[in-house]
Order: sequence, then structure tokens, then C-alpha cells
Amino acid sequence: QVYLVESGGGLVQAGGSLRLSCAASGSIPQINYKGWYRQAPGKQRELVATINSDGRTDYTDSVKGRFTISNDSAKNTLYLQMTSMKPEDTAVYYCVVLSVVAGAYWGQGTQVTVSS
Repeated sequence: QVYLVESGGGLVQAGGSLRLSCAASGSIPQINYKGWYRQAPGKQRELVATINSDGRTDYTDSVKGRFTISNDSAKNTLYLQMTSMKPEDTAVYYCVVLSVVAGAYWGQGTQVTVSS
């Protein structure tokens, strides 16, 4: 069983930065893409950013230019660098890895709170 362990969440002031990490405990076969979702209180889970096996990235409009997703294959770790943060970025952030053959792997979630 492979687990995704997230870290890096916390409390930050508006305009500040945080970097989330998502480390996989083992190898996941035939990865389609990796990504980050978030869920704010009372709202549906939202796809924030993805990176595919070719390194192509995609972002939801509200974070373009502020967030950067990256992947370190050697460390088996996915990152989300968040800058110029806003109170509306407050949410629980989840990493996900989608395997073509094994389905979706989810992290446990990490709380990010942006104060105004």
C-alpha cells in the first residue's frame, strides 16, 4: 500500500507564501497526472493545479500567476508553492496521484489558513 503524506500547511498572513509537500511512501505505476485539490468550509472540493507525466502544468484561474506545482521524481515528492496568498485561499489542501492502472491515491489533507 502506497501512502501520500502531506506537510507544509499552516497559518500565513495575506500576501505571504507557503510551500506544500506531498511525499509518496512508494512507487505508483503508470501515473497519469499528479495534482492538488482544496476544500474550503461549506464548499465543494476544487482542483487547484495538475502536472502530467510530460511535465505540463495546469491551474485553476484563481491561482494562476501565484501558485506553482512541481514534481521531484528523485525524491518522489510533489510540491505546491503558494505566493501572494489571499484569505480566499484558506482551505484544506489535498494532493492526489492518478494511476492509469491503480486508480487515485489521496493525501490526508493539510490545513492552510490565510489571515487578512
